Amino acid sequence: MKHSAQGSAGVGADAVRGAGSARVPAQPRAADVGRRSPERDSAARGEHTHSEPPAPRPVVQRSSVRGQILDALRTALVTGDLRPGEVYSAPALGERFGVSATPVREAMQQLALEGAVEVVPNRGFRVVERGARELAELAEVRALIEVPVMVRLARAVPAQRWAELRPLAEVTVRAASSGCPATYAEADRAFHRAVLALSGNEQLVQVADDLHRRAQWPLGGATPPARGRADLLADAHEHTTLLDALITGDLDLVRSLVADHFTGATG
Repeated sequence: MKHSAQGSAGVGADAVRGAGSARVPAQPRAADVGRRSPERDSAARGEHTHSEPPAPRPVVQRSSVRGQILDALRTALVTGDLRPGEVYSAPALGERFGVSATPVREAMQQLALEGAVEVVPNRGFRVVERGARELAELAEVRALIEVPVMVRLARAVPAQRWAELRPLAEVTVRAASSGCPATYAEADRAFHRAVLALSGNEQLVQVADDLHRRAQWPLGGATPPARGRADLLADAHEHTTLLDALITGDLDLVRSLVADHFTGATG
């Protein structure tokens, strides 16, 4: 991936200029209040007039581009295409994706909020370097949150509901078979979200998913280790084993499987 130390100096300045350029609509004079124009009379009768202002432009396209860039950057983080410790500029990344620097900068700002990158003034964004200790801490926090929830769900959720999640577990196995860490990462999070969604607690699902995503970022170092196909498959098969334990209501096994599952780099 190309990277550059140029092009991000205007992040804050652009935002300030944008905020300062907002204009307050002109207010009607007192003498004009109640005065009606032919166009307004026609509009009141439901007739179309050519002087009517055009409908506002949809903003879906810009939001869609920003979302696609964010997804692409997240994939690049998981695959290691965005290397920990490296600085990337919004213009250089925009050239790579064939878009302007603006949606890239906005997506990078979101990643900064998530802790994946940090802003380097006048240069761009540095991918955060993480160590084994941080990964272990994330695994511990995830276990503290998810283990008791899954044990509680194992007691309350009927076997049929757990069986309905088997297709998602099988998707993770197919994703692992591809050997692509980004493909597996998305399928893995989807399975865990579906399990936790049975709790009915949306805040829990969001917090757990954020922790899960952060656990999927590669470690720092000159050559960050990547999980191979065999590792991904072993992780994915733990999902089907967990479902079997949930269906049979084996609480001890559920507790053990979930705790062990979080010790992996992307589990």
